Amino acid sequence: MWQHKTPGIPDELFERVDDVPITKEEVRVIQISKARLSSGQTVYDVGCGSGSISIEAAHQVGSTGKVFSIDIDPNAVELTKKNLEKFQISNVSVILGNAMQKISELPIADAIFIGGTGGETAEIIKLCESKLKQGGRIVIGTILVETLYSVLNIIEKLSFSSVDIIQITISKSRKTSTGTMFLARNPVTIISATKI
Repeated sequence: MWQHKTPGIPDELFERVDDVPITKEEVRVIQISKARLSSGQTVYDVGCGSGSISIEAAHQVGSTGKVFSIDIDPNAVELTKKNLEKFQISNVSVILGNAMQKISELPIADAIFIGGTGGETAEIIKLCESKLKQGGRIVIGTILVETLYSVLNIIEKLSFSSVDIIQITISKSRKTSTGTMFLARNPVTIISATKI
């Protein structure tokens, strides 16, 4: 369905439901770029929601790579599975359960994306750091100021270098009866780092 190697699958191509979040297209492109993915790598998508990051990462790591998508919400897991089927992706394993329990069962990762964590962000980052290869990348998307504060505190205490923090504010165009206007989306802060 998506024939391009570049990330940026339009949001409207994904199956969506109201109560399951999606990482928006432009934010997703930046997160994927910050992970610096290559063919054959192993990736986690913690708090996978609709599966948009998982699908983009699966394209980047190719058929020799593997993505593990984790979410505690059964609706998110079902939606991720629907999107994987829609995009004909076969190198993603979808896992229903608490990330704190499920991550410890996974193989060592080359890159880890962390999205929705249900307030356990610091603990999940600690666990992920122990499962990340040396030189591996972690990419964390946050909306809440409190989550950002928690992430920065724990990243500083762990074995990460090259910490990069960016905030993205995007406005998307929308046609009106008299022309085109821009609608602002919520700012997203992305923290990325490399394990020493």
